Amino acid sequence: MSTYMANADTVTRKWYIIDAAGKPMGKTATLAADLLRGKLKPTYTPHVDCGDFVIIINAEKAVLTGNKLEQKYYYTHSGYVGGLKATQYKRLMAEKPDFAMKLAVRGMLQKNSLGRNQLTRLKVFRGAEHTHQAQKPEVWAR
Repeated sequence: MSTYMANADTVTRKWYIIDAAGKPMGKTATLAADLLRGKLKPTYTPHVDCGDFVIIINAEKAVLTGNKLEQKYYYTHSGYVGGLKATQYKRLMAEKPDFAMKLAVRGMLQKNSLGRNQLTRLKVFRGAEHTHQAQKPEVWAR
């Protein structure tokens, strides 16, 4: 009996919609990362990009549990001395909730070219409207 190994030619990709309204951001990001990697498929192969496309809607209605809105920060550095900028998640969720969701998913993917390619298949929208009706996405209901 041989082990099945997927390759780029045999991968079939589907489109899924995840509604983040009222759900914790981390739970939504974990599900999105699993779908992007293809871990929920029986043909999952770790070294092959076999994941699906994921659309996350209602990112502005996702919740952060505990005191994360006040205590969690997003840090960027310009590369210059004194160039560290810290943004509180309360402000980040108010101004750019789609970016905050994308950051959460990015942190759960691999830190290599495979993870960067998988992140290109993630589409995050603030509200309930999205621009991918032509792809006929399925609502993730599990």
